[in-house]
Amino acid sequence: MAKYTIVMVRHGESEWNQKNLFCGWYDANLSQKGEEEAASAGVALKNANLKFDIAHTSVLTRAQKTLAAALKGIGQEDIPIHKTWRLNERHYGGLTGLNKAETAAKYGEEQVQIWRRSFDVPPPAMEKDHAYYDAIVNDPRYEKEPPKDKFPMFESLKLTIERTLPYWNDVIIPQLKEGKKILIAAHGNSLRGIVKHLDNMTEEAIMGLNLPTGIPFVYELDENFKPVVSMKFLGDEETVKKAMEAVAAQGKAK
Repeated sequence: MAKYTIVMVRHGESEWNQKNLFCGWYDANLSQKGEEEAASAGVALKNANLKFDIAHTSVLTRAQKTLAAALKGIGQEDIPIHKTWRLNERHYGGLTGLNKAETAAKYGEEQVQIWRRSFDVPPPAMEKDHAYYDAIVNDPRYEKEPPKDKFPMFESLKLTIERTLPYWNDVIIPQLKEGKKILIAAHGNSLRGIVKHLDNMTEEAIMGLNLPTGIPFVYELDENFKPVVSMKFLGDEETVKKAMEAVAAQGKAK
């Protein structure tokens, strides 16, 4: 029997999603379509009669704006919001800012798929002469954490999960135990890490999962935090399917 409910949503399309660029820790804004998707997330939550006590998001604008629009849709803009780098997107290292299709044409689709979809193979490191190194590493929002000597220069999904799960276990689980209803607005890879953990998915299975932008999904958990209901999307099946296919197609050479 379900005891806890938690809802997650991947941010709406960003300007860099729209341009098919590797984004990662770069602070891209929502595109016009992304703003519409974020507002639609609020409508979906309202239609499902969902209310929340606390929300969690990353330190990146695209996730925060998606959360704000979703909360506006249900008239809950005043609930406590926790922002953490541990819910950030995966750090794409030296690929940050590169066009995915052009990168596939240059290195081959197979190599790009390895970088995007292998569990523990990271992309090349972001070097100090990288165009976005300074904008990311010296961003004031990272003044306190992560520590400079542990600041990531790249991440595989495995490394992303290793910094996301402590937040899940140490912050979110205790709040669920208190009976709080929680909404998380984050990113494809940080959310996939939570999904893998909850559903005990294999590495291969989680790498094949393409989370759609701007469509909330619900987990209902038992007293042991095991899913009674897994990944129930608040949207019609065809829309969810098309959104997942669009994400999967991003790494193909044009």
